[in-house]
Amino acid sequence: MLEGKIEADLKTALLGGDKKRAEVLRGLKSVLLNEKIAKNLRQTGLGDEQVLALIGKEVKKRAESAEMYRSAGADDRAQAESSEKAILEEYLPKQLSDEELQSVVGEVLAGLGQDPQMGQAIGAVRQKVGASADGGRIAAAVKAKLSS
Repeated sequence: MLEGKIEADLKTALLGGDKKRAEVLRGLKSVLLNEKIAKNLRQTGLGDEQVLALIGKEVKKRAESAEMYRSAGADDRAQAESSEKAILEEYLPKQLSDEELQSVVGEVLAGLGQDPQMGQAIGAVRQKVGASADGGRIAAAVKAKLSS
């Protein structure tokens, strides 16, 4: 399970003196715990798909924060956010390239038949690719394919 790997990596970071990694993983554990409490899953735990979705949200937050800091001229803070993002991305599956994503979108749209709805198509692609593509990239790829 992914949660167990995160826990083990946190212990390794603490024992190895990697303060930055430990801080990021503690924050991630906190997010996971809050989700377990909110969904009343504290005893059973979260599934890997749920953990991946939460990690994806945290990565997106870091990317947005880094961009805001960069545009405000706070490059040191932007760098800190980017380094946290990099640590979290290690737990996500390899991201699909644009070409691979376009191929999956084409397959899914062909399977949906004539005139699929945008939301239906995005949902089907998201279900097929899981956490290996960001929702924004999926939406953009589906929109481009539907408009062509």
